[in-house]
Amino acid sequence: MSTVKACFDLTAKLFGLVNDPSADRDQTIAAIEELLEKRQELLISIKPPFTEEEQLIGREILKRNAVIEIRLKKIKEEIQKDMKSLTKKKDSVDKYVNPYASVQLDGVFYDKKN
Repeated sequence: MSTVKACFDLTAKLFGLVNDPSADRDQTIAAIEELLEKRQELLISIKPPFTEEEQLIGREILKRNAVIEIRLKKIKEEIQKDMKSLTKKKDSVDKYVNPYASVQLDGVFYDKKN
């Protein structure tokens, strides 16, 4: 099997993973990382000249890669959104548990009469 075909197979698996909304996110991210590492190793070893079939496969890889990049950006945004939400919840719980912990003393006036 040529390296271009092997790269296409990995890209197809990656394409399927990023487009599966029902999968567990943690497991999906681990699988995505593994596939990206394997694909990176294959991409380094791909060298011209290419046959007609390999050129067609390469164009399909590029098309799928564009979709994969968009979907990975969305996954990243979802994770960032969840992290912000978690931080907000933590702050809310802390304020509820100890409401006087974050009292600000900006407006304090000290009288200097002797």
